[in-house]
Amino acid sequence: MKIDRLNQQASEEILKAEQKYNKLRQPFLQKRSELIAKTPHFWVTTSVNHPQVSALLGEEDEEALHYLTGVGVTEFGDIKSGYRIDYFDENPYFENKVLAKEFHRNESGDPSSKSTEIKWKSGKDATKRSSQTQNKASRMRQHKEPESFFTWFTDHSDAGADELGEVIKDDIWPNPLQYYLVPDMDDEEREGEEGDDDDEEEEGLEDIDEEGDKDEGRRRRR
Repeated sequence: MKIDRLNQQASEEILKAEQKYNKLRQPFLQKRSELIAKTPHFWVTTSVNHPQVSALLGEEDEEALHYLTGVGVTEFGDIKSGYRIDYFDENPYFENKVLAKEFHRNESGDPSSKSTEIKWKSGKDATKRSSQTQNKASRMRQHKEPESFFTWFTDHSDAGADELGEVIKDDIWPNPLQYYLVPDMDDEEREGEEGDDDDEEEEGLEDIDEEGDKDEGRRRRR
């Protein structure tokens, strides 16, 4: 019982510290958002380079996310109750300027989520188009998985198992730059090929040197 009381006290102290530093971070996060907004395709590049997010990105999602200019994560005042993820967008796919998905926990700790209703423009509903494509390609799947980024955004069937929301909040949002700066795989492959060519050239030069040494030795013996 004494250990439980100490654990409860520790949780309350940690919560106070998190609330304090969340407030202190805000000016820096705002400045970071302003700088990111000036960087073309920052968020779509970050998303494509993240292994868990990229797994949900179909062609339609990626095209739509090219118009994504800002992402924001806001934890509710008591932190325990949940958080909100905002997507600020102006694009040819939907009419909304802001999309938000919120995650909540009630007093009993039961999770739930809700999100902005996406007002898709005519023929641009990425959830329907990606769903048709995915269904054709994955009829043999034994379990249901989110078919695209936007189906995840509108899905509220199991908020407690929503790993992507946690990934965005705890991994991408604190330091998106680490994923934005991931080297292009094509560039790495080209560098590897160039390295192989260099190695082959060096080996060729070594062979020539060896042949030259042999010829020089023959001349000396004569």
